[in-house]
Amino acid sequence: MNRLRTLACLTAAAFAAQAQASGYHFGTQSVTAQGTANAAAAEAADSATIFYNPAGLAKLDSSEITAAVNIVAPHIAYADAEAQYLRGGRVAGETSGKITKDIVPAPHLYGAYKLNGNWTLGLGVYVPFASSTEYGKSSVLRHHLNKLGLTTIAIEPVAAYKISPRHAAAAGLIAQYSTAELRKYADWNASGRLGAHSGLSDGHAEVKGKDWGFGYQIGWLWDVNERVRLGANYRSKISHNIRGTADWQPDGAAVATPLPQLGGQSAYQALIGGSFGYKPHEKAHVRITTPESLSVHGMYKAGAKTSLFADLTWTRHSRFNRAELVFENSKAAVAARSDRTVITPNWRNTYKIALGGAYQYSGPLQLRAGIAFDQSPVRGAQSRLNTLPDGNRIWYSAGVKYTRGKRHVFDLAYSHIHINDARFEGAPATGYDVDSKGRAAASFKNHADILGVQYTYKFR
Repeated sequence: MNRLRTLACLTAAAFAAQAQASGYHFGTQSVTAQGTANAAAAEAADSATIFYNPAGLAKLDSSEITAAVNIVAPHIAYADAEAQYLRGGRVAGETSGKITKDIVPAPHLYGAYKLNGNWTLGLGVYVPFASSTEYGKSSVLRHHLNKLGLTTIAIEPVAAYKISPRHAAAAGLIAQYSTAELRKYADWNASGRLGAHSGLSDGHAEVKGKDWGFGYQIGWLWDVNERVRLGANYRSKISHNIRGTADWQPDGAAVATPLPQLGGQSAYQALIGGSFGYKPHEKAHVRITTPESLSVHGMYKAGAKTSLFADLTWTRHSRFNRAELVFENSKAAVAARSDRTVITPNWRNTYKIALGGAYQYSGPLQLRAGIAFDQSPVRGAQSRLNTLPDGNRIWYSAGVKYTRGKRHVFDLAYSHIHINDARFEGAPATGYDVDSKGRAAASFKNHADILGVQYTYKFR
C-alpha cells in the first residue's frame, strides 16, 4: 500500500494558461478585425483597437464604446485511443468521442474617451482565451486528463498620445484573472499491491484554481503617407502563481469497498489516514509565465473604396519548457517520495501571418475578408496534451460593416478555422514524481467556426 500513487492534478492548468496563440485562445477579440482574419491591426477602426494596437485610439475621431460577442463552435473529436496502466495491462473504456461543447461565447467591451486633441484614454475588458474539453469518465485516456475548463478575463486601461499628425504611441496595463477547473483519474494501484487493474483501483480529483496576473502593452502607429500606415505592438509576459484545491474521490471497487484485512476500512480510507501524503482535500500550486508577443502590421489604401491589411505576430512560447507543480503534502510515489510533478512540454516559438482587405460597397456598407496561417506551439505527438490536441491552423474569414448615420456602426463576421489532424502519444510516468499514468495514444480531428456580432456607438 505504501506504493499507491496520486496524480499531477493541476498540470493542465499550467498548459492551458500558456495557450495564447493557438490552442484554447479564441484568436479574435474584435468582430471588425475578425472579418479580415485579424489582419487589420493597423486600421484603428474602433475602440477595439485597444487589444490589437492601443496607439490606434489616437486615430479615432470621437469618443465611443464598442460591445462585441464571438460565438465559437469548436469541434475536437478523438478516435483509435489506447492506453496502458503504468505496470502494464490495457486500460478498458471509451476509445472515441467528441470532447468539446457545442457553443462557447466570448464577450468583449471597449471604450475610448477623447481627452483632448492629443490624448485619448481607453478601457478594454475582453476574453483572451476560454474554452473547455471533457472526456467521458470511462475514456481510456482518463489517467492523463479527463476534463479541463478555463476562463480568462483581462482588464486593460490605456493611454494613447498623438505625437504628431503622422505618429501615435500608447501604453496599457493588463490585469488578467484566470479560473481553471479539471478532472484527472489516478491508478491507485500503480504499485501492483491490489491485484488486477481493470479500473478497480481508480480514483479521481476535481480541482479548481485561480490567479491574478499583471503585465503591459505598448503600441505605435506611423502614417507614412496618405495611403500607407505601419504599426507595431508588444504584449508583455504575465507571471502567474495558480493556486488550487483538489478534492479526491474513490471510484473503483478495490479502493471504495471495505476490506476485512484493513479493519473494515476501504483502501481509500487507509490511504488518506496513513502516511501516504495526501488528504481528501489539499492544496497545490504551479508557477508559470505566459509568453510575450510582438506584432508588426500595415494598411494600404489601394483606392478610394479599397484597403488592404497585413499582420505578422511572433509569440515566445518557448518560455514554457518546464514547470513544477507543487503539492501541499509529500507523497509516496512508485520509486520515491515527492511533493511535485515536473512538466516539460518543450513548446516552440510561433508566428501568425494574416492578410485581409475591405471594400466600401456603398456609403453605409463595407465588405471585408481575410485569410491567416496560425502556427501551433506543439512540436509533435510526444509533447501534445490530450486536452490540447492542437495543430497548425488556417483561418478563412468574411464580414460586413454597416454604418447608420454618424453614431451607429454594426459588424457581423464569420470565420472557419481549419486545424490539421493531430496525434497524441503520451509517455508513462517516471515513477519519481507524483503521477500514475501509463503510455497512451489517440488521433484527433479538429475544426472550429466563429460567428461575431458587434455594435459601436460614437459620441459625436
